[in-house]
Amino acid sequence: MKRIIGIFAVIFIAAIIGQSAFSQNLKFGHINRTELIQAMPEYDSALVTLEKLNTDLTNTAELLQVELNNKYDNYLKESKNLTDLVRQTKEQELNDSQRRLTEFQTNAQTTMQEKQVELFTPITQKADKAIKDVGKENGFVYIFDTSIGAITYFDEAKSTNVLTLAKTKLGIK
Repeated sequence: MKRIIGIFAVIFIAAIIGQSAFSQNLKFGHINRTELIQAMPEYDSALVTLEKLNTDLTNTAELLQVELNNKYDNYLKESKNLTDLVRQTKEQELNDSQRRLTEFQTNAQTTMQEKQVELFTPITQKADKAIKDVGKENGFVYIFDTSIGAITYFDEAKSTNVLTLAKTKLGIK
């Protein structure tokens, strides 16, 4: 009998605690984090830097390609008149030029990826901090990032878009 009374007491207390938790006014917010990041002035300067690096690397790759094409054209014109040893040497030069071009393209791609991480990591960290600060300062329980598609539905009447608050926090108009 004591055991049954104890179980009912636990259920009763849990029901009261549960009711008080549900009666609280929980605040949920949403933000398009990508839109916030793209509104930051640092984003534009990082993008310009990345585009300049891409242009420089592309121009160098094109020069290497032109050099390879010229060597190949010369080889085709002269190949009939070359001795076997000279022909083999020219073919080795062509292979070396092709290898250098391939290595450059691979290294350029790696360099671009590393530069992108270097430039955009501080920007995303700053945006994330602003979102967290806005959440804490305004009493939000959750702020959902709608830019990654993690939420398929949200009620705009019950959810607050905190983009303007985060922009204000960062001093962006």
